Amino acid sequence: MQRPRYATPFSPINTVWSWLVLSRPEQGIIPVSIEVACSDGLRAPDFLIVQCKDILMLFHLQSWVFSAGILLFMATAGAADWPQFRGPNSSGIAPGSSPPVEFGPGKNELWNIPMGAGHSSPVVVGEVIFLTTYDKSRKKLAVVCISRASGETRWERVVPADRIEKGHASFNPASSTPAFDGQRVVAYFGSFGLICFDLEGEKLWQLKMPLTRTFGGNATSPAIVGDRVILYRGNYIDHFLLAVDKVTGKELWKVPQREPFSGEMACTACPIVAGDKLLVHTARSMQAFEISSGKQLWVAVCATTATSTPILAGKEVIVAAWNKMGEPALRPEFPDFKKLIAEHDKDGDKLISRDELPTLWIFHRPEGAEAPQNGATIRFERVDKNNNREIDADEWSAQLQGLEKLRARYKTHGMLAIPLDSKGEVEANQIRTLETQGIPEVPSPLCDGSYVYFVKNGGVLTCLELKTGRRVYRMRTRGRGTHYASPLIAGGNLFTIAGDGRISVLTLGPKPELLATNEMRDRVYATPAISDGVLYVRTHSKLFAFGKR
Repeated sequence: MQRPRYATPFSPINTVWSWLVLSRPEQGIIPVSIEVACSDGLRAPDFLIVQCKDILMLFHLQSWVFSAGILLFMATAGAADWPQFRGPNSSGIAPGSSPPVEFGPGKNELWNIPMGAGHSSPVVVGEVIFLTTYDKSRKKLAVVCISRASGETRWERVVPADRIEKGHASFNPASSTPAFDGQRVVAYFGSFGLICFDLEGEKLWQLKMPLTRTFGGNATSPAIVGDRVILYRGNYIDHFLLAVDKVTGKELWKVPQREPFSGEMACTACPIVAGDKLLVHTARSMQAFEISSGKQLWVAVCATTATSTPILAGKEVIVAAWNKMGEPALRPEFPDFKKLIAEHDKDGDKLISRDELPTLWIFHRPEGAEAPQNGATIRFERVDKNNNREIDADEWSAQLQGLEKLRARYKTHGMLAIPLDSKGEVEANQIRTLETQGIPEVPSPLCDGSYVYFVKNGGVLTCLELKTGRRVYRMRTRGRGTHYASPLIAGGNLFTIAGDGRISVLTLGPKPELLATNEMRDRVYATPAISDGVLYVRTHSKLFAFGKR
């Protein structure tokens, strides 16, 4: 396909450019006004979206020209739609106008509706919203279709699962975000498999899979890429990358993953697309595959649990490789026996009894301590080898030696940049390590073309210069505790979401300004959606729509 011509920018809105793509009727390209968020209103946007007859194409722009290849295909979707987890190609960047900076129950609220439990994000295409729910009392999974204009439920379809998967105390069996292409919605449940409905709620097909078995819960989300549905699934029962026909559900290819699954793995990343490549954050690696065949193109081994979704940034893919002991903040120091006695030997016998042993973390998430199962501690019975109900100096020394050996098995994690045109096994010297501190476990990163942003528990926000990896700033967003939802960019602003329901809004760029902190008065674990200037926030009990009236 020839490159479409485009006009000079017209109507800059704050730090948002508007573009006009000129018509090429013979290729099915129609005129469309595009607005794409940029960090600097004086430069070109990072992405240009072209609406064709039956596909939407997202091009990456460099110096006012198109880079090679189409980055994303989505059938019959509009430019401002939010068709899967984190929107177009899971980028976390919202095209279209900006939602309000200040919002909350009763403030810039368009509507709210009660919503069943679940951590899946809303997807928004055309006039409808889809998400999934789980009714614990009835052990019922469901896909729900909601009117975008009013919030009214159009239909709800129960997904019949024989058994419900288990997971972390913070997990919900309806944690996987569906994908929608304007004609069909595809949902995934670790308790069921894949299921597809049309706009009227008619079931088109289903692909049942064995009940998953994991420690954390199988919260992976599917993506619709052209004519196929892509799913990465990792658990003790099976571990694979799968492509099925989106119309029939028939398997097109399936790639078993050789990397052993363990209880520390999450495997919850959503696949993304760069040209003809699938990019997948997998257990202990980042991989690229041919979309057409599933052939592996390259693999970059890294110390990761594969929790967050990667993003495109120029000619690289950025991935937050995290593991539970990947940086010093996750590995608290242990006192030697002399210090342990001095501070905790209450009876003065130069030994440590069970009630004298303090809480000492083998690994620990220091921010977000309110979350259940937040780390692992030294257990008295593991140290007291002779079972005399006292810990002596030799037992303590042996324990520390063993723990240091355990910790040494975990490599340093980091925010990594991997070339898209890599081949085979990617060597370490081909990977740029942008940062090794403050790496988020669950929230995915963002890139506005110049800077990479990521937020971790406690609302610790880091900004790096993409080109050099230089840390531009690290600051607090005023978000508290555990962060599960991923940050988003819209209209030149950055939205970060704390698990307790506080949503902070900051300006982009090297000198951030905290514009607002908004209280949802309920927990928020699901990543919000943004479409046509409306922010859709799912709390633990409601779905809200916020927009400028």
